[in-house]
Amino acid sequence: MNKPKFRRQEWFRYKKLGTKWRKARGKTSKTRRYEGRKPAMPTVGYRTPRKTRGLHPSGYQDVLISNPKELEGLDPENQAARISSTIGDRKRELILARAKELGVKILN
Repeated sequence: MNKPKFRRQEWFRYKKLGTKWRKARGKTSKTRRYEGRKPAMPTVGYRTPRKTRGLHPSGYQDVLISNPKELEGLDPENQAARISSTIGDRKRELILARAKELGVKILN
């Protein structure tokens, strides 16, 4: 079952509302009363299974890396590395080379 995109009530009507979720609190709100043909509200039943919660869509656990030495402690079966955004090109190449040696997947 795919989780619906939870959007704010009347998000389509006013651009300033954006698409981020806010709970409907109005006294006569159709969304709050779960009336038909209204956007879904987040509830307990939409929660993901405990085993897959917090994992990257690829199924790996996401670990932030900022130098080649941090790759040593990773388990290539379950964990994948994400290189920090503040890393320059020179160090990035070193990290990529070391990751290839160790068989660690890089996510970005």
